[in-house]
Amino acid sequence: MALKTRFTETFGIEHPIVQGGMQWVGRAELVAAVANAGGLGFITALTQPTPDDLRREIDRCRKLTDKPFGVNLTILPAITPPPYAEYRQAIIDGGVKIVETAGYKPQEHVDHFKEHGIKVIHKCTAVRHALSAERMGVDAISIDGLECAGHPGEDDVGGLILIPAAADKVKIPMIASGGFGDARGLVAALALGADGVNMGTRFMCTVESPIHQKVKEQIVANDERQTNLIFRTMHNTARVAKNAVSDEVVAIEKRGGAKFEDVKDLVAGARGRVVYEDGDPDYGIWSAGQVQGLIHDIPTCAELISRIVREAEEIIQGRLGGMLAGRRALETA
Repeated sequence: MALKTRFTETFGIEHPIVQGGMQWVGRAELVAAVANAGGLGFITALTQPTPDDLRREIDRCRKLTDKPFGVNLTILPAITPPPYAEYRQAIIDGGVKIVETAGYKPQEHVDHFKEHGIKVIHKCTAVRHALSAERMGVDAISIDGLECAGHPGEDDVGGLILIPAAADKVKIPMIASGGFGDARGLVAALALGADGVNMGTRFMCTVESPIHQKVKEQIVANDERQTNLIFRTMHNTARVAKNAVSDEVVAIEKRGGAKFEDVKDLVAGARGRVVYEDGDPDYGIWSAGQVQGLIHDIPTCAELISRIVREAEEIIQGRLGGMLAGRRALETA
């Protein structure tokens, strides 16, 4: 049985489960596996070195699945920004019909995608940002609580508050991000007003995830305390796996007056890429959320999604349904 929500209906997928864009991780083999299992997966555009490489990755994904999939385009301020317009055109040329945007002022990207009939999900960390994106014309919101890996914003609001606060005001479909990895989280997100969940760290730890087995095993071994919040003093907070490198970054910031130049070599993206490729979890910075504490195995994407949906139905019909049945029995006694 499938769980139908506004999100599944809008994007033509079977289950309200999304694998969002993840740098170095969102590649065709993972995205296609999620799509084939009935979820919605996203290729990460900027993982590809050039727009032409992105075109080839889209083609590779299409050879692996005939189900809907999307591309993530994250827009961040940079001294030398990537050629966003060229990546955007590669997405359009590739015939992709779903895009996840994230980051800084996506209006021009949203407008251009919409001109080509592409549905846009915008990822944000605050209700005010979600409402701004809704006004821009996006089709859905992905709202990130403090628990998430990557950039959780600066407001420090956890999902238990952020999701219903957003649901009270956002009119378009919305998925919940940050701390989701099993059926309990999916049911909770639906109860809080979301139309599905976005999972990153949980999908990193699957058979099809294109990262080293040792990193997957480290995620399984870690608990919910094994993350660090770095760049706090620079007002660009990022949640990453706790390791020797992120501990050092935190220590430098705690000394006071830290500038990005003081940690630049430690947090270089190239080092994080080596973690995923070579399997040394202490070599560099890599993203992971608090949901590590709920991850205990390395299933296939099909096994994971099937399990989450099956157990979610059991929770809704069994445990929660039983509570209603018990109340009705008391009322009629």
